Parts: sequence; structure tokens; C-alpha cells
Amino acid sequence: MAKGTLFLIPNFIGEENVAQSFPSENIKVIHQLDFFFVERAKSARSFLSKVDHPKPINEIELKELPSPKTKNAFDFNWLSKLIEGKSAGLLSEAGMPAVADPGEKLIALAHELELQVKPLIGPSSILLALAASGLNGEGFSFHGYLPIDKKERTRKIKFFENLVRTQNLTQIFMETPYRNNQLLDNLIKSCSPVTKLCIAANLNSAKEKVITRTIGEWKARKPDLNKQPAIFLIG
Repeated sequence: MAKGTLFLIPNFIGEENVAQSFPSENIKVIHQLDFFFVERAKSARSFLSKVDHPKPINEIELKELPSPKTKNAFDFNWLSKLIEGKSAGLLSEAGMPAVADPGEKLIALAHELELQVKPLIGPSSILLALAASGLNGEGFSFHGYLPIDKKERTRKIKFFENLVRTQNLTQIFMETPYRNNQLLDNLIKSCSPVTKLCIAANLNSAKEKVITRTIGEWKARKPDLNKQPAIFLIG
């Protein structure tokens, strides 16, 4: 019996409609699946409604991934249905699964069990921001969320800026939207006025703005980023 495939399904990152973000082939794949691994069942149901899944929502199995804070391990049982021939989707909350989102441990288990893992095409805020930044796209690092502790965060920022200065490696990171303004203040205070900072906010929405300026220029024209999803890049 042929084994099933684990499809990696990207989700919306803004207010865009389906036609703007998903190739028709993606929709065909999603419509054929009735088993999904998800972060939260509620938002997964919303996504499946947006893509007009043909099955009633209550007939679709949604298995929530354990919180990253828990120590629950993935075992054989998580993917037993795929071993038996059933395919499933791994659905992100936003953007690409397992890229600044949970899912990598499930994918690693799929490889151990010699299952096919197939990523679908879709939006990734990290790559969209990098492509639009004008910063080095051949050498870069993504760091996810910076430390909450102000001193540790400042130390990290200075370390990243040194990588930019000595190796020309673009440094990419993000913050919880309600703490964006604090992070921007920290960047302005910690970095040289000539260091470039790109802020990519509200990607794939009507409010999208991707702007690259020096730290000195940002200091003179500091925006209000409160509660706006954003990616930060220095280079």
C-alpha cells in the first residue's frame, strides 16, 4: 500500500483574497484533503471556509499541534494514518508552515517514517520582506523573536549589527505587534545612525508598507507600529 503525503499548506498573512495568494493547484490539493494538522482549530476552520472546501467542516478532522511550550513528543501515532495511505495537510496560522511557526517536529517525524513531504506555494512574510528590502538577499539570517529582557535584546541587536558591518549579512527578526514600538525604540538607541533598517508592515494587505531607511532617518520620522504585523531587517 502506498503511503500518504504530508502537504505543507501556507495561510494568508494579510487581508488578501484567495486568488491573490494561492495557485489553483493548491486549492485542488486542499479540497482533496479531509485531515489537517493545525495550530488552532478555530482559525483552521476559517481558512477552509475561505478556500471553499467542499466538505462540511464537521466532517473534516483537525488535529491541533501541541504548544511549543509543552514537552509533548510526536510519536508514530501522529502519522499512522499517513502510513496507512491517507494524505494530510499541515496548515500554518500565517505564511509557511514550520517557518517561524510550529510544525518542524512533525515534518522531521514524517522524514523518519519515509513519508513524502510536499510544500505548496504561498506567501512567506520573511521572504517577501527580504525581497522588497533592497538589502543583501544572498547572505541573511532569520532569528524569530528577540529576547523580551531589554538588556539581552540590546545585546542581540548589537551582535546582529556587527554581523551586518563585518560580513554584510542581512539580519531578520520580528516582534509581537503590540511591542513593535518598543523594539523600534531599542533599534534606534542601539544601532549606528548609518545602519539601514527595513520595516515591512501589513504585508499582503491594503495597508502594506515596506520602507528601508537609515536608523538616523527613522529617528527623525518614527512611525507608530503598534498592533501592526511587521518584519524588521537590518543591513
